Amino acid sequence: MTIRVLLADDQAAIRQTFRAVVDAQPDMTVVAEAATGASAVAQALHLRPDVCLADIRMPKGDGLSVVEQLAGPQVAEPLKVIVVTTFDLDEYVHTALRNGAAGFVLKRSGPALLVEAIRAAAAGDVLISPQLTTRLFSRIREVPGDPRWATLTAREQEVAELVADGGTNADIAEQLVLSPGTVKNHLAAIQRKLGARNRVGIAAAVWSQRA
Repeated sequence: MTIRVLLADDQAAIRQTFRAVVDAQPDMTVVAEAATGASAVAQALHLRPDVCLADIRMPKGDGLSVVEQLAGPQVAEPLKVIVVTTFDLDEYVHTALRNGAAGFVLKRSGPALLVEAIRAAAAGDVLISPQLTTRLFSRIREVPGDPRWATLTAREQEVAELVADGGTNADIAEQLVLSPGTVKNHLAAIQRKLGARNRVGIAAAVWSQRA
């Protein structure tokens, strides 16, 4: 399957660089480019790409608003949006992930991580630049345990723990001897019970229990 990607960045040179990286992959293709947040949202809703890459700072709607409009809690059929930016402010990271971002990648992380993030998002996973991960989870450790954790079954807690350890659906299925479909069902139940938008939200709940 070819992963269809939309690029949203107000700098033409950045879009050109990202296009070269994406189109060089045998399983990816760029289907559209946007220089503004409004254009990104309009094209994404029309084309329904598999993954959208959105810069934070763009005219007519920044990357955070793009995430909210395409993947936010109110969206009936959310799209996968990865924030790709120069800015690593905690406020940006937390807002993007809270609104359902499928990844947060710093431009300085390099093309290999960008490609990995696109594949992860297409597979239903979430990837965050390593530079941000330690800082993110250090903040989570300061948060008291989530009382909703107790509503999970023992199996759901096992699945959640493996998600927090970075396991993909395939990894979890193999380790717990479950079918991929069963893992997906468990993840859906976990997200519903914890009020988590994505795998990062699940991981956050696990880390709060481990603190």
